[in-house]
Amino acid sequence: MNEKTYLTIEETISLPTLSSTNISEDGKNVAFVKRIADWNDHTYRNHVWIYEEAKGESYPITPQDIDSTYPLWSPDSNFIAYLSPVGDSANKRNQIFIKSKDGKTTVQITDEIEGVSQFKWEPTGKRIYYVAQSKESEAIRKRKKLYGEFHHIGKEYQNHCLHSIEMEEGKLENSVVHQLTNEKDFHIHEFNISNDGKKIVFLATPSPNMEDVINGNLYILDSTTSELQKIHIDKLLEGSVCFSPDGSKICFSASTKEKDYYTTHIQDNTVVIYDIQTGEKIQPLTDMDSTVSPLQWTDKGILIRWQNKTNYLIGLLKDDGNVKMLSEKEDCFIMEASITKDGNHLAYNKAISNETFEIYLDDNKITKENSFFEGRHICNRKIISWKNSEGMEIEGVLSTPVKFDKNNKYPLLLVIHGGPNWASFPIFSDCFNEKYPIEQFIEKGFIVLEPNYRGSSGYGNKFLKANYRKLGIADYDDVISGVDHLVNKGIVDNERVGAMGWSNGGYISAFCSTYSSRFKALSVGGGITNWSTHYANTDIPYFIKRYLGNSPYNDPEIYTKTSPMNYIKSACTPTLIQHGEKDARIQTQNAYELYQGLRDMGVDTELIIFKGMAYSSDQPGTNVAIMKQNLMWFSHYILGESMKDFRILY
Repeated sequence: MNEKTYLTIEETISLPTLSSTNISEDGKNVAFVKRIADWNDHTYRNHVWIYEEAKGESYPITPQDIDSTYPLWSPDSNFIAYLSPVGDSANKRNQIFIKSKDGKTTVQITDEIEGVSQFKWEPTGKRIYYVAQSKESEAIRKRKKLYGEFHHIGKEYQNHCLHSIEMEEGKLENSVVHQLTNEKDFHIHEFNISNDGKKIVFLATPSPNMEDVINGNLYILDSTTSELQKIHIDKLLEGSVCFSPDGSKICFSASTKEKDYYTTHIQDNTVVIYDIQTGEKIQPLTDMDSTVSPLQWTDKGILIRWQNKTNYLIGLLKDDGNVKMLSEKEDCFIMEASITKDGNHLAYNKAISNETFEIYLDDNKITKENSFFEGRHICNRKIISWKNSEGMEIEGVLSTPVKFDKNNKYPLLLVIHGGPNWASFPIFSDCFNEKYPIEQFIEKGFIVLEPNYRGSSGYGNKFLKANYRKLGIADYDDVISGVDHLVNKGIVDNERVGAMGWSNGGYISAFCSTYSSRFKALSVGGGITNWSTHYANTDIPYFIKRYLGNSPYNDPEIYTKTSPMNYIKSACTPTLIQHGEKDARIQTQNAYELYQGLRDMGVDTELIIFKGMAYSSDQPGTNVAIMKQNLMWFSHYILGESMKDFRILY
């Protein structure tokens, strides 16, 4: 009999991922999206699947060669709408399609030039509301003909507008589309419709410019009179918004302090319930950190989702402020949930430790994605904790081999999550870790630690803010104390330790590269290397001020102190640098600056720029290359293996 092996990198990337779970109002069917790697066309494919309780099986309902996403059942449960791209290869845009449950009829109901970004059925079934980008103005088109293309930064943009279209039995009643919001005034982010179809609440900012995030407001639109009401809430808004069943109240996520506070401080959110008639606002939850979000208001309460350490949970927020749990309190990551309006039926997408996500209907598992692992080894992921130098408890996910020997001293790799307002979880998910081959590291003989350093979500608002004006230095303390903890336990070889991460994880890895001599090898993915220059080039400069408390022009000292480049003269660790060419959030000058500095210091370094890629890639082959480069890099510098095939990967 052949001995079991761990998954290869290609197999890991081929693992299907499930998303967009949506339950029909009769509680009998679930729609979801399954993403697979299409190696022939060098892309990922998304297809809409449905599960029929009566048949006890799931099957795809959209063509295999066309992407389809965001499925939503009609209120009568007889039709399903979804988004699918239309147009030639260079100008494909998502449009709304409606398919009957029996699959006999399919109708395209929109033809927006810029495509549809999101949509919802009106609860009465008479309309579909959707959001689409406004058309380019006639003035801009004329200017292009006269002077060519240029962009007036911060002054020219195309807002997302709210539209409606009439429906009758899943078909067009007429071809008239109604644009409900002015493209000059509102950029729609989220919206919801009252059960009687008479009101629409939406969250909007003046423009899509990221710096306008702080200027978001809530509005209620009367669908019969077109009257628009602005809700005066001096809080920073984020996430979903929903109506109460009778339409008298709305629930949304908002900051706990006034908007201005979050120009220079880290944001924390809570759930707010707002009475439309009286203007009364209540915050029924005070013991959850900023991850809490309302999903839907049912007859039995508000379905909410929140993070508790390394668990993502769901429950019903009742009128008395108590929460009725709808999930296990431990070892449970629910990515998304969908509930019927009466609150009687629930579907959700859940993973537990050492497994990937499955879809559940009323707590019964209806998919079998974990059969992918049959006959294969899966590393063992568990939660450990340690104390940093300040005595603060830090948690992390430790991955070890199936045949773990506690008397052996293993080489250790740190995989550091981004965010920082995020966390690592003890589950098997390519969508959370598409760049670092943990299973293959384990097979090579490493053990892997994913630290949830201060600033990670799920550990309370105090922990979330504990890295304020301490970026880099505090992060380093948290991760290196985790290394020391494992060294002291006698399971890690202190002379064979490496670290890697992407985005904010890449920033922490860059800080380790220049600040420390503790590591044998490092990998910096899409990382920040100089806060001052990054501030002027990122699309979210306001985000930096929240963590550092000011701009680099008013407080240059904090920007210098927390920048990896400030410590470049002490750099000594071989460092792989990987970066997406089109990453607007963390632009490539970060990578080039670190690369040049390391070269000038005589440090072994390689810089890989992935063409056409932003934060992540839509090509599975690119993700294979990223993973294989990291596998070879650490295997060479820590295990002494050859690097002869490294250069053919890019």
